[in-house]
Amino acid sequence: MWYKKSPIPALCLLALIALSSLQSCVEDKCGATRTFIQFAPIYATAETFRNNAIVTEGPREMLEPGKIYYYNNTLLINEVRQGIHVYDNSNPENPTAIAFINIPGNVDMAIKENILYADNFVDLLTIDISDIMNPIVLDREEEAMIIHGSHPTRGYLVGYNQTEATVDVNCDDIRFSQGFFNREDVVFVDQSTFENTNPSIGNFSNATGISGSLARFAIVDDRLYTIDATNLNVFDISNLSNPSNINEVNVGWNIETLFPYKDNLFVASQTGLFIFDNSNPDNPTLASRFEHAEACDPVYVSEDIAYVTLRDGNDCRNTINQLDVLDVSNIFNPRLLETFQMRNPHGLSINGNTMYLCEGDFGLKIFDIEKTEEIADNLLSHIEDLHAVDVIYIGNNILLVIGEDGFHQYDVSDPSAPQRLSLIHVTR
Repeated sequence: MWYKKSPIPALCLLALIALSSLQSCVEDKCGATRTFIQFAPIYATAETFRNNAIVTEGPREMLEPGKIYYYNNTLLINEVRQGIHVYDNSNPENPTAIAFINIPGNVDMAIKENILYADNFVDLLTIDISDIMNPIVLDREEEAMIIHGSHPTRGYLVGYNQTEATVDVNCDDIRFSQGFFNREDVVFVDQSTFENTNPSIGNFSNATGISGSLARFAIVDDRLYTIDATNLNVFDISNLSNPSNINEVNVGWNIETLFPYKDNLFVASQTGLFIFDNSNPDNPTLASRFEHAEACDPVYVSEDIAYVTLRDGNDCRNTINQLDVLDVSNIFNPRLLETFQMRNPHGLSINGNTMYLCEGDFGLKIFDIEKTEEIADNLLSHIEDLHAVDVIYIGNNILLVIGEDGFHQYDVSDPSAPQRLSLIHVTR
């Protein structure tokens, strides 16, 4: 007897093939090619930096400029975690390289009466620079500024190396849907998240220098104030050569910049502005806190008005780019007066009714700030052909600007038409 084969198995097979193909399509669609920015930790043991002498070398090329400091016609430019470039700036049209002070781990500095205070990774160094070619280390305060913590065997965590990697990921992979994550001690940030977040002065006298608005060090009379990731540290420097750590005030997480004004200290963090009453310089006390969304922010205060720039950045997982203007005449009750949208604001400086505002890749903007409510409408000039991170007005119509492309000086006697005087290029 002959039996006709049922078509069902064949149909089932076709259905299975179709289903398999569909699943394959679904799997293919549930995947992506992603580029990640990887931040690998950098550790330093005490032996690697405490046993090495701090020496002055011949001038170096500028590779990765950091913060700037101006002192008695001398310009100091930080080379990130390497040391300090020293320039004679008596002629702003022709700054002359003098030397390079080799200070591993250095990021911040402050000077009083030829005594340089500088971080050496987690330590605070006191250096006599009366003879800049022969610096003398007078004191070392160990573990004065532990920003990132430490590892029991690898030493102090002092920073991160940034690299890029492109990989294929599927929907089961943690990397598929998270903008950032970590594996052990390596941090991964999706490039699109990274790009969208755009990846971190007080009264002038001849005794001390002028720092920018991104400073973490500040000298007020006989006190040196420094901030680390969470604390405001107070050092007695009445004996300039032998600072004494007399207080440590906990502020909170992710504090970034420090600005002294009158009897107050303004500490900017990623989540708000902390205002400290410093009438007792040994014991700053919190007067108030002005909160904002998570964003990187330096602060500058003039005539009882605080100017706070909020921006997206490597460590600031937000997309806010704005200038907040606050009335701080009553430090116990700061009031927001105005908010202005910006492109990517960084550091700023003020001279009278003129504000100089760094906009990162978008250059430097100069505003008339006489009428607070009209600041955004009173743009005097916009220098677009530079990268601007921090700025200092040093008097005599001279403006100092630092960015990834180098160090610029301008004559701003006419703020509507600033004239570039000189440029120190970054070597690429």
